[in-house]
Amino acid sequence: MKARSSKLISNLWQEGAAGKPLPDYFQSFGLGFYEYFQLCEDLKAAALPILNCGLSCQFDAAEVVPMDEMSSYVQDALDLIEFANGDVTTAWGKKRAALGHPESFNMKMLGVGNENWGPQYIERLELFREAIKTKYPYMQLICATGYSPNPQFHFMDSALRKMNVDIIDEHYYQTANWFLMNASKYDHYDRKGPKIFLGEYACMSTRIGSPENKNTLFCALAEAAFMTGVERNADIICMAAYAPLFAHVKDWQWTPNLIWFDNSTSYRTPSYYVQQLFSLNKGTSMASITENGNVIAGSDSIWASAVTDKHTGEVIIKLVNPSGKGKAKKIEVPQLGNSKSTATITVLKADDGNAMNSLGQPLNVVPVSSKVPINNKIISVALPKYSFSVIKIRS
Repeated sequence: MKARSSKLISNLWQEGAAGKPLPDYFQSFGLGFYEYFQLCEDLKAAALPILNCGLSCQFDAAEVVPMDEMSSYVQDALDLIEFANGDVTTAWGKKRAALGHPESFNMKMLGVGNENWGPQYIERLELFREAIKTKYPYMQLICATGYSPNPQFHFMDSALRKMNVDIIDEHYYQTANWFLMNASKYDHYDRKGPKIFLGEYACMSTRIGSPENKNTLFCALAEAAFMTGVERNADIICMAAYAPLFAHVKDWQWTPNLIWFDNSTSYRTPSYYVQQLFSLNKGTSMASITENGNVIAGSDSIWASAVTDKHTGEVIIKLVNPSGKGKAKKIEVPQLGNSKSTATITVLKADDGNAMNSLGQPLNVVPVSSKVPINNKIISVALPKYSFSVIKIRS
């Protein structure tokens, strides 16, 4: 194993965003696979390494490893699986044990390539699939489709479905209008096909790659509306991840980001609170929420999803109103019976869709909870303009 350098090394992203004066994208290799697996273990999170498939990310470079030189890349993947899961009698399992972790890390997923597409990716992916599935048939492989809903995506989606891959990785950095208009896209996916990993997504306030993109409330609400469709289709969407996570307020390469920080403090964006509210209110089973028999995905400028939680006995309803007008809605919950009680409603809102948090105003847009009455199965709620509301009802 090679010793890691303490120097910062530039990578293919180091030129920075257009109009950004500083090259702020460097890597130190300060976190190895062993530390990564330990971090996942500490967080009680499933590890998902993404490995080089012999192609650079095709968004910004076109570095291609010849097919006759791919064997070492495939072997790296096999070695990593053995390092993570292999018995201490194996070569790489022994190395893991020597580092202090004789137990398996029980890795179950592995990504092959990131934002790759086209025939060159398919032929390299097939090499990985054959080698990994032969030796480790249980390993779920994450397969790339590129970085946007363009013609390359449609080619890759079709090709990967024909290959019957485990999980397809979709990335979306799009405008608010795109997220609002596509909240129902997964309603029409093949339920018998591969699972979907929404591996990267974030709403752009201006355009993709622009240094002027901001973490506005309206962008967060567009993401929330899209996420109601993700939640509604949890039978096929196995994972979803906003990206990127962290950025320094002065030394950044990309915006928007979920959390911003300087050398002494940090603040959470409205998009962070949307992610938090979905995470803390995910339930255990889907519940149907409709209006006139149809899913609520833009009707009267409202987007909605609902779940139940078998552990708490709660019904949880999510309602997004990204419009500039408040809405009054009545929701009938048959599970409640004819009784009077209260529900908890948590609302993320502001009077202006362009509202943001900052280091100086970190709490400008935050969720606020209150009670709302229930009368004979009916909840009457006011959905403020530019708001995301989560209603929790003990059934």
